[in-house]
Amino acid sequence: MNTPLLPDKRWMSIWIKCTAILALLNLVLALFNASYVPLRDIYLRYIPQVVQVYDPVKGIEPHPQTEQYRRNFDRLLNQVSETGLDGPEVQASLQRLRQQSETLIDENPFIASGKFSTFAKLQRRITDRLNQDSVTMAFREFWTPEYLRSHDPVTELNFFQTKIIPLLATNYYRKIDDNGQPYDAYWRIDIWFIGFFALEFLILTFIASRRRVGLTWFDAMLRRWYDWFLFIPVWRWLRILPVTVRLHQGKVANIEYLLSQMIHEPAIYLSDHISEFVTIRTLNQFQEAIENGDLARGLLNPSDYVAVGDINSLERISDRLLELTIYKVLPQVQPELKSLLNHSLSEALRESAFVELVERVPALGHLPTGVSDQLANYLANATCETLANAYADELGRERFEDLTEQFQAALRQELQDQATLDELQSLISNVVQEVKINYVQRAAEQDPDETIEKVEEVYDRVERKS
Repeated sequence: MNTPLLPDKRWMSIWIKCTAILALLNLVLALFNASYVPLRDIYLRYIPQVVQVYDPVKGIEPHPQTEQYRRNFDRLLNQVSETGLDGPEVQASLQRLRQQSETLIDENPFIASGKFSTFAKLQRRITDRLNQDSVTMAFREFWTPEYLRSHDPVTELNFFQTKIIPLLATNYYRKIDDNGQPYDAYWRIDIWFIGFFALEFLILTFIASRRRVGLTWFDAMLRRWYDWFLFIPVWRWLRILPVTVRLHQGKVANIEYLLSQMIHEPAIYLSDHISEFVTIRTLNQFQEAIENGDLARGLLNPSDYVAVGDINSLERISDRLLELTIYKVLPQVQPELKSLLNHSLSEALRESAFVELVERVPALGHLPTGVSDQLANYLANATCETLANAYADELGRERFEDLTEQFQAALRQELQDQATLDELQSLISNVVQEVKINYVQRAAEQDPDETIEKVEEVYDRVERKS
């Protein structure tokens, strides 16, 4: 009958794995999108293809001012390679670069992208190269034919191309959307993931509400609250939570081992203090029940006792203990019982005047000892056999129950004496207080690491058996 369910379970397992991988991909893309702008310089340097593809998604364009500066520099390189520094076109290009450099310093096009450190690095490099204090003077001197001729134009232009141009290339201009926020079209990518996981969420929670009696659709949604982050378009980094759960459920990655290692040290500290807190709290409640008289009222008023099911557990336990006492315990202590009875009878006979008279007769001197031995044996055997036979008999069992009830009633009656109750409550409360003190002292002496090691040993054994 279970055969038709096997394909469903198999396909469900495959589905969980696939959606877990898809959720992981979504998380990676979300983290990449969130970190793209701060890490854009790294992508530009090592993986420029990524910048070419993803810049339009973030609304990033080359800054017009720095881009024009770079184009003029490339034009100058081509002119110098063709005509050297003496051509009129080279002189015009140097003039344009001097003007653009002054505009660059005055207007600082790096403000829009927030790359203040890059602009400062650019200024420091050019001033150090020309040993100038003024950035404007350094650029003005650099873009002169005299300086380039006196310092080898190839070397100087190569310096500018490798040290200054890459800094200019990192600058950009980013669009602003209608809300005044930096443009970001990642939602066009994310909307497909949001739609998929939202639809999956609705279907899975609806199925769960149908399969489980008493579980509403809304309750099923609340139970999968962690999946909400998959279709909330903000705080996308929180999707790490549902992704972790899905990877664990789909057994795609051993998340449990990773989590156990991450929380190992905090778990040692917390488990030690939590166990102390729970134990002390339980003992405090028990101690309060004793001091307030709640425990005494519960024991002295059995009618208020709430039983689980149709069986009174306390009566069942007492009946079982009585059965063990009669059939198992008494036969084992029968020799000691005989010895006790023999001693008691001997002492009783020794105090009797009739026995003293009999002992004076020479022929009857050992009679009391023999009588006490035989009588002790008889009473011990008769007691065990009588109790066993009586308990096995229906009427005898009723007599035992009557005796037990009468004993309990008499005991409760005597315990209702206020002086007795106060004394017992005080003694038991002191015992509980001693237990608390000794427990805390032993807990302080015990190393929590040893407890964690024992727990890990148990888990290792379970894993080896499975």
